[in-house]
Amino acid sequence: MRVITGFARGKRLQTLEGEDVRPTTDKVKEGLFSAIQFEIEGRAVLDLFAGSGQLGIEALSRGAEKCLFVDKSSRAIGVVESNLKNTGLLEKARIINKDYASFLSATAEKFDIAFLDPPYKAGLLADALEKVAQKMNRGGVIVCESPKELSLPQTAGELGLFREYKYGRIKVSVYRFKEE
Repeated sequence: MRVITGFARGKRLQTLEGEDVRPTTDKVKEGLFSAIQFEIEGRAVLDLFAGSGQLGIEALSRGAEKCLFVDKSSRAIGVVESNLKNTGLLEKARIINKDYASFLSATAEKFDIAFLDPPYKAGLLADALEKVAQKMNRGGVIVCESPKELSLPQTAGELGLFREYKYGRIKVSVYRFKEE
C-alpha cells in the first residue's frame, strides 16, 4: 500500500492485520480520487473508520488543508500516527480514538470531504452516512466505499447520491448537495 500522488507520492504505508481489515486497493483509490481530484486542495477532510489512514493521507498528499482521522481501534490509531509520521503529514492531522457515532454526536466541526469506509460486515455505512451528512459544509462531498451489492440510500440529509463507480466487487458512491 502506498501514496499514489502529491507531496508524499510513493511513500509506503503500514496496514493493519486481521479479518476485518480490507485496505482500499490502488485501483479503487485512483478511481475514488479522480472523481474528486479538483475538490481537494485547501479542504477540511474527515477520514471516518480511518483504519491505516490511507484515504486521508492521500487527500493531505494532494493538498488538503487538514484531515481528522477517527477510528475506535487503538491499534488502527497507532498505525495512522505511524503513517502520518512516515509521510511527513502529521502536522496537518488530528487523530481521534473514538467510535464514529460518539464522535459525530459530540463534534461541532464541519468538513468539505468525508471518506466513509467502515468494516463491510458491521452494517454501519447507512447510519454513518446520515450522521456525517449533518457535518458537511455547503459544497462538500461524501465518498463511501462498500461492497457493490450493498444498496445505499438515494439521499442523506441535504445530499443526494451523485454517482456510483464499480471496481470488481467494490462500489464507490459519491454524495453531493442536491442543488449542485
